[in-house]
Amino acid sequence: MSIRILSTVAALALTAGAASAEYSLTILHTNDFHARFEPISKYDSGCSAEDNTAGECFGGTARLVTAIKDARERADNSLLVDGGDQFQGTLFYTYYKGKLAAEMMNKLGYDAMTVGNHEFDDGPEVLRGFMDEINFPILMSNADVSGEPLLADVLMKSTTVEVGGEKIGLIGLTPQDTHELASPGKNIIFTDPSDAVQGEVDRLTEEGVNKIVVLSHSGYGVDKTVAENTTGVDVIVGGHTNTLLGDMDGAEGPYPTMVGDTAIVSAYAYGKFLGELNVTFDDEGTITQASGAPLIMDAAVTEDEATVSRIAEAAVPLDEIRNKVVAESAEAIEGDRTICRAQECSMGNLVADAMLDRVADQGIQIAIANSGGLRASIDAGEVTMGEVLTVLPFQNTLSTFQTDGATVIAALENGVSQVEEGAGRFPQVAGLKFTFDASAEAGSRVSEVMVDMDGEWQPIDEAATYGVVTNNYVRNGGDGYSMFVEGENAYDFGPDLADVTAEYLAEQGPYQPYTDGRITAAQ
Repeated sequence: MSIRILSTVAALALTAGAASAEYSLTILHTNDFHARFEPISKYDSGCSAEDNTAGECFGGTARLVTAIKDARERADNSLLVDGGDQFQGTLFYTYYKGKLAAEMMNKLGYDAMTVGNHEFDDGPEVLRGFMDEINFPILMSNADVSGEPLLADVLMKSTTVEVGGEKIGLIGLTPQDTHELASPGKNIIFTDPSDAVQGEVDRLTEEGVNKIVVLSHSGYGVDKTVAENTTGVDVIVGGHTNTLLGDMDGAEGPYPTMVGDTAIVSAYAYGKFLGELNVTFDDEGTITQASGAPLIMDAAVTEDEATVSRIAEAAVPLDEIRNKVVAESAEAIEGDRTICRAQECSMGNLVADAMLDRVADQGIQIAIANSGGLRASIDAGEVTMGEVLTVLPFQNTLSTFQTDGATVIAALENGVSQVEEGAGRFPQVAGLKFTFDASAEAGSRVSEVMVDMDGEWQPIDEAATYGVVTNNYVRNGGDGYSMFVEGENAYDFGPDLADVTAEYLAEQGPYQPYTDGRITAAQ
């Protein structure tokens, strides 16, 4: 079996003095896997057995088993690491929580991973259960967990592993705003990533470790900042922003991206790629050469049959739910994160419309959905419940409340405040339309906010009270929507958002995806 490399691998030679000894290391890496144990479609959603047989699917743990084995055989010294967010995204996580992820990661032979924000989706309890099952360390340097009994003294900031007789220092990072993105509880204090990394680098250096890899679930932008603000970091393995690096279509930068002497790599998401970085160090631990590419996990990569069988076995309890056809779509419904986190998208309109339709008879005029809650697209034709659950996997419930127009505007400002970073707080709306200027200062980007009042568009009244529907995650302050926490007459226990969306789709007949200009970017 050979792995087709998507991009041309160009060695990046770095200036360095003559070394008396060189050490080569292959760093294999994944990130943002999100429980995609089975192959995925080009839409990052489920892929049928027929399409997989036809060679139209990507990823899946069974391909990773083969690819990692092949890559290790090519390398003298290798390390397999993960950039976080193994949790959440399919019914496998909903049903098994972290247990199947632990089993598959142990099978693949990971050496370490970092904590992603989604590892906290079900609180410290599920993360601790996962930690008890895995055969490798999970790391997080930029947080004080001493006040959380489930994690204190067991969740390390950094560690060392020995590969080919050399010690490699590994440091973990998670998003500093994880308290807004997930449910870590009130006992964990998240801190600045650069300061945290430098502290661990200094400690490892004092112990004689001169080869240091940061596993960073903090996003491509933060990774570059950390590289600029620290010394002693050789490699950063990224995650969180689903960034593809390389020289292929859709790549956001070179693989590796060099910031000073630090090599930054990332391999998109969902197991579609296996990152392979080959680095050479001199005897002082300085990188003298760094090259590699994300290897695409397409039909050219043979699936490991034993793994296929095990995942099929694990899928049995899920099949009745996810194979049920619930609706039909006339065209593909666009849910790609790069679109939905920057502008109005058809998936955002579908979900926001479905939310508002369900509660409009309760005096609700406005729906606001966070784009971070939209996790996939849906292709044309029959729509299964499994596809809907892949788009909306978080088991969020509808939340309704009353608030004034000024708070709605503040919420929209929060929603567009990090659009340049592709943040999940970007708002998809119904019963509302607005304009935003991404070039303006955050906090003053929104204008021309209009509300649909009984079929007539009216300018929002900052002093008037409006009924709003969102999901319970956002209503309770998730994705920075802290202004909703004090909403009046709040009810957070409505129906599951996936069920609401599936039922709305079913009522439409063949659903026709659309955008209608409800969100306008200022020119």
